[in-house]
Amino acid sequence: MRSTSSSSPGPAPTARTSAPAAEPARATEPAPVTEPAPRRGESAARGLSKDHATDNGPVPGGAPARDSTSARGSGPARRGPRPGWLLAIVLSGQFMALLDTFIVNVAAPDLRADLHATGAGLQLVIAGYTLAYAVLLITGARLGALLGHARMFLCGLALFTGASLACGLATGTGWLIAFRLVQGAGGAVMLPQVLSLIQRTFTGAARSRALGAYAAVLGVGAAAGQLLGGVLVSADLFGWGWRPVFLINVPVGAALLVAAPWLLRVRTETRGGSEERRALDLPGLVLLGAVLLLFTVPVVLGREQGWPLWGWVSLALCAALVPVFGRYELLLSRRGGRPLISPLVLRAPGVPLALVRIFCMMAVNAGFVLVVMLHLQTGLGESALLAGVSMVPTAGLFALVGMVWRRLPQSWHPRLSATGFLTAAVSFGWLGALLSGGGDGGPWRYVCLSASGIGMSLAYNPVLSGALARVRQSEAADASGLLVTTAQLGLLSGVALFGAVFLEHAESAPVTPGTSAHALTLTCAALATVSLAAAGAGALSGVLRRVGGRMGEG
Repeated sequence: MRSTSSSSPGPAPTARTSAPAAEPARATEPAPVTEPAPRRGESAARGLSKDHATDNGPVPGGAPARDSTSARGSGPARRGPRPGWLLAIVLSGQFMALLDTFIVNVAAPDLRADLHATGAGLQLVIAGYTLAYAVLLITGARLGALLGHARMFLCGLALFTGASLACGLATGTGWLIAFRLVQGAGGAVMLPQVLSLIQRTFTGAARSRALGAYAAVLGVGAAAGQLLGGVLVSADLFGWGWRPVFLINVPVGAALLVAAPWLLRVRTETRGGSEERRALDLPGLVLLGAVLLLFTVPVVLGREQGWPLWGWVSLALCAALVPVFGRYELLLSRRGGRPLISPLVLRAPGVPLALVRIFCMMAVNAGFVLVVMLHLQTGLGESALLAGVSMVPTAGLFALVGMVWRRLPQSWHPRLSATGFLTAAVSFGWLGALLSGGGDGGPWRYVCLSASGIGMSLAYNPVLSGALARVRQSEAADASGLLVTTAQLGLLSGVALFGAVFLEHAESAPVTPGTSAHALTLTCAALATVSLAAAGAGALSGVLRRVGGRMGEG
């Protein structure tokens, strides 16, 4: 987030980042297909830093640092896909992939009884999708830059849809685990392309609206998974039990596969230039894959296994490999190579803070939804359907705020993320206190859940929009992969951390409304603490930036 005062200009002037109306004469100019690749180094980062606001919010209008693939305004690049159809298709695919992260949890009891799955087998059915998805996200983003984002979106969608059909027809636990891994791989290829396509297709206010829709789908996914899972399992369609939670993806995916090649105009898709289409950094992919695998496996499976020694060893190895990966990428960049994650992305002002806040927000969001659903179902005895309905205010307001926050006064934007985290912290503490006696909270429960949705949306959306606004179009794949991977790791960590806090206290005695409420209160306190820390991260970043600036002047 540090802004530099260097007088050396960046390699690509960014003064043209104002709203489209400010430059009507340029609106008719054909947009170039590619952007000359800047040389890696401080000058590029300074150019970005110099021409963008240095606060915690997005730049005015959500304009990108430079967008060379789209005409100025809200339209796509010449011969590109229609923006409205593109957004509808990619967000539908995103919703399907996110839904599968949560929907299986509701069907787990039926699935275990039907397939006679062991506890470990059931864990792998649930977690296998997330493991493959998290480990392969960066690879999927790079493949999109190399082979075309729309093409890889369709490839991932086809793999995901086929694997969903195979999961629904699986006859044993082993087959289901294997198909879930394939399904996760399909999601990892598909999802990074969503942000990249939005970044390349929209500019200005249109991009802000598209990102609002993206965040709305992201926020609704968790609650929708629980709600739809409850509906499908309760309905027992055709006597198929748990299988419709997978098979529901098949007609939707098939329809998208039929329509998308024409509506996205994949055959006319122009690939990026040499900078964007850099070859796969295979050693970097191996190192990063090892880091993510060593992190996700113990995080996902550790609690159920009683946090065994191998889990701690895995986390220690992960910590040891992180600097190795960073050092390798740095040396590769200095040698003129093409690292897996562009240094320009990490040097863009506001991106490091955005990564921290996105991680915290996704951790808090996933943990909150999980523990509230557990309390409502196991503690208060509500059905999966009723518990899912209870989360509608949270998901609905998350989506609504994500669509309209840009209409707030521009002067408020730099403080929206911190305000959102503070609002979320208050709502978590309020809900914990309200339900601490073992009751259902009455109407006030829905007020708390509504406030949490508003707070989490304000905490997340301005940060995402600001981070993408500061990244060059040529680095869109890197930014997309990094942001989506950070969000996914936050989700995994939130489920593991806050789920462990709740279950350790809820299961320490026979589960009653009182013991479950006590566990929820403690977990809400932990959620509020993380939210307060994330809110304070911006202030700390600002202090460090000012200190660094004064030292530089000295």
